[in-house]
Parts: sequence; structure tokens; C-alpha cells
Amino acid sequence: MTVQTLEFGESQLQIDGPVATFSHQRPASRNAMSMLLRADYARMIDQVRADRAIRALVITGSGGSFCAGGDVKGMNERMQSADPELNSPDATRRRLEDSHRWLAALRELDLPVIAAVDGAAYGAGFGLALQADFVLASSRAAFCMSFARVGAVPDYGALYTLPRLIGLARAKEVMLTARRIGAEEARQIGFVHAVHAPELLLSEAQAFAQRLSAGPREAAAMTKNLLNKSFETDYATMCSLEAYAQAVAMQTPYHAQAVAQFAAGQPSSYDWDQLTVPR
Repeated sequence: MTVQTLEFGESQLQIDGPVATFSHQRPASRNAMSMLLRADYARMIDQVRADRAIRALVITGSGGSFCAGGDVKGMNERMQSADPELNSPDATRRRLEDSHRWLAALRELDLPVIAAVDGAAYGAGFGLALQADFVLASSRAAFCMSFARVGAVPDYGALYTLPRLIGLARAKEVMLTARRIGAEEARQIGFVHAVHAPELLLSEAQAFAQRLSAGPREAAAMTKNLLNKSFETDYATMCSLEAYAQAVAMQTPYHAQAVAQFAAGQPSSYDWDQLTVPR
């Protein structure tokens, strides 16, 4: 199978069958979230969303770092500018709202998104990882809500995502202390799914994505979408949405084939415990 590689400004997208891997390619800056990388994310999401053959997405870093957070050197340069288009409360608001648009699109992709975190995931990099459906970490990964260290408020959706993953009290502690969290602690408190050796992380993340890609695309997409809404939706509304989603899912070719296989005594095409991925 041919692997397609697309080069963006500070990143790269590789498409290998049903799995796409998007990697940050600015290791000298520990893959800081520059303006160019933000633009790359918007372009990548459009590409993935338009290609229905892609069934799972892995996001990762390069050079032993996932994303060290905001580009502090760029921040300092903006703070020295007298141009209100660069240095004003409104300019900051607009920059973040631009990021929020592609972050929401990333979170709402109708396919599984896996963050493979090696090394630093600080500040905005931590917030970015939390937009994924699953976070896989290397044993040397480190997470830090570092905003308090520079007198800033957590962003990149972290004020929403983190308390839903680890609880309100724990999220307050992580954000207000701005302390470093290692991979094993991150797994124990609940926002990391699995920890792997650094040299195995990407292959394990891609294998995990490959297994997920074998599942029912429509049903998985609706399940993910409904779960993303579940914390702020009342029970009756969730049940109503569930009924509508089920009506759609049970009319898909995947469902019809699965039911026919079951009726014929054949094994399911999507049995997680039996799925194997060639390495």
C-alpha cells in the first residue's frame, strides 16, 4: 500500500490506508504552537474531513517533543509591538477564537483521534492533546498546565476538557499549581489511556488507530458526537438523540452486514479482542 505524504508549513500529514498521521515538524522549538502550525491544523482537518477513506487520525510531535505550548518568543515580539492588530486584548481574543474554530473541528471529527505524546505537552500542547479521543504517552512524556507560570489563563479548551476527564477538584490542582505530571501519573488520574516506550509509541498509536478503523464508521461517529454532548445535556434529551441516532445506525450497510453475519453464525468483523494488526 502506498503511503501518501503531504508537507505543510511546520508539519506533515502521512496517509497510510485508513490511518492518517499528522506530525509537528519543528523540533528545534519543541514543536511550539506557532501561528504557522495553527494554520497547518486548519488545513489538515479540512483534508482529513474531505477524505472518507481515512478512518482514524493520529496527532504527534517530532524530535522527542509533542508540543511545548505557545510560542513564547512570538508572544514577546507581539508584546513589544505598538500595532493594536498584534498587541491588544482584541487581537488576543481573535487569535484564540481562530484556534477555537479548528480545535472544535478537530474534536468533532467523525473518526477517532489519537494523540501520541512523547516528551513535553505543555500549555497549549496539553490542551491540544486533550482534544483527542485517546491520549497515548511515552514513558518520558510530561504534561503541564504551565499557564500560571507566565500569569495566563489555561486555554485551548482545557478549562472544558480537563475537569471532565479528571474531575473538578483535580483539575483545579493541576491548573493552579502548574506542576509537571509524568506519564504514569497521567494514566492513573485518567487523561492518558496507555503508556509505551518512546521507541514504540508511534507504532502503538498507529496500531491502535488501525484497530479502531475497522469499526462501524457511522455508529462510532454518532457515539462520539453524543458522548461529547452528554455532560451538558439532560437525560430526556440524550435519550431522544439516542433514538434518532439508532434509527440512522440501523439503516447503514455496516449494520445490515453485521446482523447477517450474526444470524449465519459467522464471527463479527469488529471484535476488539480478536483484532490483530500486521506490524
